[in-house]
Formats: sequence, C-alpha cells, structure tokens
Amino acid sequence: MTVHPIEQVLSALNATGVRYLVVGGVAVVLHGHLRTTADLDLVVSLEPANARRAIEALTGLGYRPRAPVAAERFADATERAAWIAENGLTVFSLWSDRTPSLEVDLFVREPFDFEQAWARRVTVSLDTTTATVVGLQDLLALKREARRPQDLADVAALEVIASAGRAP
Repeated sequence: MTVHPIEQVLSALNATGVRYLVVGGVAVVLHGHLRTTADLDLVVSLEPANARRAIEALTGLGYRPRAPVAAERFADATERAAWIAENGLTVFSLWSDRTPSLEVDLFVREPFDFEQAWARRVTVSLDTTTATVVGLQDLLALKREARRPQDLADVAALEVIASAGRAP
C-alpha cells in the first residue's frame, strides 16, 4: 500500500509529538469540501522545542527549505521575526525531491492564539494516521481574513457545511 505524502508528513509529526494544526486547503477538504490543493499548510506551536521537533520530523522525510537557509533556523523566534520584518514572510516553505507533489508550508507566526485553537481542534482519521485539524470556526476566520478569491469560495462552501452540521 502506498502512503499518501500528506499522511507521511502527518504521521511523522504525530510520532514525534508535534503540536500542529492543519489549516488551508487540506483543512477545507478534511472539513468536508472537496477541492484540490498543492500544499499542506500547518500552524505549529512555535514553542522552541515543538518547532524543533517539527523541523526534525520534516527534514527526516527529506524536506528542505525553499529559501537558502538552514531548516533549523525556523525554530528561532528572532530569525522568524526578521524574516517577517525584512521579507514579509508569512510561511516557511519546504519541499522534497522524494515527494515533489507536496510542498509543506509552516506559518512563521501563529495566526491565532494557538492554545485556544488547539482546544477547539478536530482529530480526523485518515487511512494510516490521524490529522489534527483547526476547528471549523477558526478555519472560517482564517479564510475570511485572507480574503483571496479561493478563500472566499472556501468560506461559502464551509458555511454550508457548518449550517448543515456536517463538519467532523
């Protein structure tokens, strides 16, 4: 059985105890609206030990940064602050030639109070692992804030799911 790259990533994060929340297009799908997406957007708790575990899990799968920096620098709050201030960076993108079909984007700042969102998380069973997904209301807030056309289309679809009570 071939394991989907998203499940490989989530399984590695789960195995090392990383506190993360799936957001973005994959979260939209896991909440019940089928659509395509080319990346896995994650908000990890930026507590240094957790961020280090996340990077170690990803680099262990062969992922490396798109930017010309050492992956380990992601765990350093001062580095992330500089990336935001100097480059307007919002996500730290990683890719792997082992799984070229999937890019992993880690938010460089938590776009919400992580502890509160963690308390509202949803766990979704997949074929070979589980996914820790941002709750529906938090996902809707993120999508409304982003306001890109795809995000607004996601909001419309997710509101239908919410009103029907079909979310996981």
